Amino acid sequence: MKKIKYFYNTHTLRYEKLVTPLRVILLRIFGFIATAFVTSVIISYAAFQFVGSPAEKLLGAENERLRLRYQDLNRKINSMQQELSELEKRDNAVYRSIFEADPIPDSARAISEERQKEMAVVENMEDDQLLSSIYTSLEKLTLRINVQKSSYIELTDFINNKEKLLAATPAIQPISNQDLNRIASGFGYRIDPIYKTVKMHAGLDFSAPQGTPVYATADGRVVTANFSDRGYGNHVVINHGYGYETLYGHMVRITARNGQRVKRGEIIGYVGSTGKSTGPHLHYEVHKNRRRIDPVYFFYNDLTPQQFNEVLKRAKASNQSFD
Repeated sequence: MKKIKYFYNTHTLRYEKLVTPLRVILLRIFGFIATAFVTSVIISYAAFQFVGSPAEKLLGAENERLRLRYQDLNRKINSMQQELSELEKRDNAVYRSIFEADPIPDSARAISEERQKEMAVVENMEDDQLLSSIYTSLEKLTLRINVQKSSYIELTDFINNKEKLLAATPAIQPISNQDLNRIASGFGYRIDPIYKTVKMHAGLDFSAPQGTPVYATADGRVVTANFSDRGYGNHVVINHGYGYETLYGHMVRITARNGQRVKRGEIIGYVGSTGKSTGPHLHYEVHKNRRRIDPVYFFYNDLTPQQFNEVLKRAKASNQSFD
């Protein structure tokens, strides 16, 4: 039941019924509606500003999904790059060095300056562009991995041949020299014992009694076993393959034959003084790709580091050669 209101009329000195004019009622209704509208606008603005519209919520969810996907892909790329960089480093610095193989060119591998440029571009990309860039990076990584696989296949072939290469590399002294006193003259310019002029001495001279056994310093095939008029006298040349040859000169007797396959440590003759020689000794040379190199660096199989230093010191001494 509607409550009736009264007021005291001072003019008539009596209580009269309170009647609200239609104009006031309409103004009150309009004020309520206006207040409600303004309030709803403020609430909606605040809601959209801090909570977001349904469309914004969908976009936010999509962005979050893309962000998580990007982070996952980025972690995978970083992990792959680290692992691949380590493999590439070990490939060039270790594995290919061991097998004396040429390093792989860095054309397929990222360069620091280019990476910085790529990062500057990535920072301005939209999410979909960024994902496309990541997939491109993954494709590049795949290509680098394929290059690395090819390298390891090649290295596998090197490993299979490494045993043969080691056996074919000169690695011992050509005569027994446990006390290290038999190196009489080293590689380099020395005084010629006959002409008394300084000439290039292309090998090592080992002084030893006539008849001392001479050993092949690596596996190979005898390509020369005869007397030379060039000064080597009775000498032997062994082709070891892989670019290596060794020469043994001034022997009193040769036991090896042309075309014979010999093993490291096998006797091929005996020390003498044939040819251009001033006394019993063995002249020993090492050739790599037809270039004469210092034999002192090819005794690592039968010398300790201390013994090698002693041999090196004796070989470097300036003195007169025996031939």
